[in-house]
Amino acid sequence: MSKAIEVKNLQVSFPTPNGYSAVVRGIDLTIKPGERIAIVGESGSGKTMLGLSMLGIQPSSAKVTGEVIIGDVDMVSANDATARKLRGNYISMVFQEPLTSLNPVRTISSQLSESVRRHNKMSKAEAEDRVLEILTSVGIPAPKERMKSYPHQLSGGLRQRVMIALALINKPALVVADEPTTALDATIQAQILDLLRSGMGDAALMLITHDLAVAADVCNRIVVMYAGNIVEQGPVAEILGNPRHPYTRGLLNAIPKFDKARPPLMPIPGSPPTITEVVSGCRFASRCSYADSQCTASEPKFVDNLACFHPVVGVSQ
Repeated sequence: MSKAIEVKNLQVSFPTPNGYSAVVRGIDLTIKPGERIAIVGESGSGKTMLGLSMLGIQPSSAKVTGEVIIGDVDMVSANDATARKLRGNYISMVFQEPLTSLNPVRTISSQLSESVRRHNKMSKAEAEDRVLEILTSVGIPAPKERMKSYPHQLSGGLRQRVMIALALINKPALVVADEPTTALDATIQAQILDLLRSGMGDAALMLITHDLAVAADVCNRIVVMYAGNIVEQGPVAEILGNPRHPYTRGLLNAIPKFDKARPPLMPIPGSPPTITEVVSGCRFASRCSYADSQCTASEPKFVDNLACFHPVVGVSQ
């Protein structure tokens, strides 16, 4: 697919005792063909729900408004048959925990073959050839033997490679990867990140992570989310070297540093607002040392890749 994927004013809300409350709040995002972007933020910022709603697989209790344009189709308003056709063919997802995402009573081959045959006119033999090809490309050792394995017979690293193979098998335009290195040891993490960096083919990548170092290693653009909003985005070098939003700078300052010349660890005080908490102004204001009466009275608009009344000036430490 040569067109960019467009997310327009996307909002995801859940029912509460006081009505619906948004966990994703009016997101606008463009992902260009072949681009690698990272969605970064702490737990509860709305990163995963953004990814799920882009595929149309959010929880049934969620109310989704806005648009997710893939090709000429809006995933939000598409019927089930159209959405299923787009998932896998044009957009796919690597989930955080492969052991619970893969079917435990079916072999790796049968699960991947089903996906490729559902979206393509292939014989069983042709599908198995494609499965062997994709397992080889994602670095599965002895792929002919591994095809016959069940998920529980594989290590965590191999299961995650299978998940990536499943996401890539139909050559989608975009792969959404949700914390794909969670619970993996450091060596395996590095191998999976290398695969995401160089093994995606023509697919664009949207990497969901809380780790800025991982984002910088794999992606060329960082999108920072806080409490359901995008607060800043830009090229990796710009976000890491000269972050303008106080929250982004706080995330960087909270990363442990081993250079004695650098300032000590500086955690961000306080906690994000809860889903039911009503905030009239900037949702970060209660935790921000730059906040004033303007910040608590009105919410800043996202302009020039930033949503902040008082951008931070100066190179990050």
